[in-house]
Amino acid sequence: MRIRAFAMAVVVALAAVACGSSGGSTSSPGGSTQANPCAKSNLTLVTPGQLTIGTDNPAYDPFFQGPTGHEWTGQFNHDPYNDQGFESATAYAVAQQLGFSKDEVKWVAVPFNNSYKPGPKNFDFYLAQVSYTPQRAQGADLSDSYYDEQEAVVALQGTDISKATTVAELQPFTYGAQIGTTSYDVTNDVIKPGSAVQTFNTLNAALQALKNGQIDGLVVDYPTAYYMANVQLSNGTIVGVLPAPTGKEHFSLVLQKGRSLTSCVNGALSALHADGTLAQIQDRWLNQAAHAPELQ
Repeated sequence: MRIRAFAMAVVVALAAVACGSSGGSTSSPGGSTQANPCAKSNLTLVTPGQLTIGTDNPAYDPFFQGPTGHEWTGQFNHDPYNDQGFESATAYAVAQQLGFSKDEVKWVAVPFNNSYKPGPKNFDFYLAQVSYTPQRAQGADLSDSYYDEQEAVVALQGTDISKATTVAELQPFTYGAQIGTTSYDVTNDVIKPGSAVQTFNTLNAALQALKNGQIDGLVVDYPTAYYMANVQLSNGTIVGVLPAPTGKEHFSLVLQKGRSLTSCVNGALSALHADGTLAQIQDRWLNQAAHAPELQ
């Protein structure tokens, strides 16, 4: 996780607010009053007094759980307002750290690929397993890590690909990935398959292609792989976890480029790391996806 000195300063400011400062200001040792840019009343938001959070539709387990509702309907879809699942719980924890109650949070459905495109956003921050890349950071602000990730290969039990034990043994097979994701890049850069990787607009479409035998393997982040193999597929399996192409990847919150809110969000994430909140959320919602063979 990248923690900048400025972000640490923001944590101090947040702590001051939590300890009872009022009016969006703090007192310096000399007695002067300084505005706290991360006080709730000083945040620049899409809608004043409301924190607007974006995510993809459908919203998947184990990142979102509970009944469907609002815009999020259909099989394997979950309503982010439930505060259940890793990313829903993470979003509400960040919201609380910034001073917002649950009833002051609104969710909006935004396609994954649109989240980090340059230009105005209809959300204050967005989360849907968006991995940090320098290319994405050119068009949007990407926060510090809220989860360090790995990619994994999902297949059907009893197929030839399910017997692979090394990356080299994965190369002859056909693969799919959601378009615009780092899963697509990892498939090409790490597996280097002999045939072109098929792309799909949604993970649902990619999963259906795997069921139909159009592809042999599907590359997704590890928690999603666990859920697909054990819940969405009656005969699914995780072939293994892929090595990261250039060190660890991590999920970032996405914000409009140049927003002052970004440093406040990074401060909130730093505080949630420091007090163990993010670790507790990860243990609760992702601990089942803790074991799978690592492919070399």
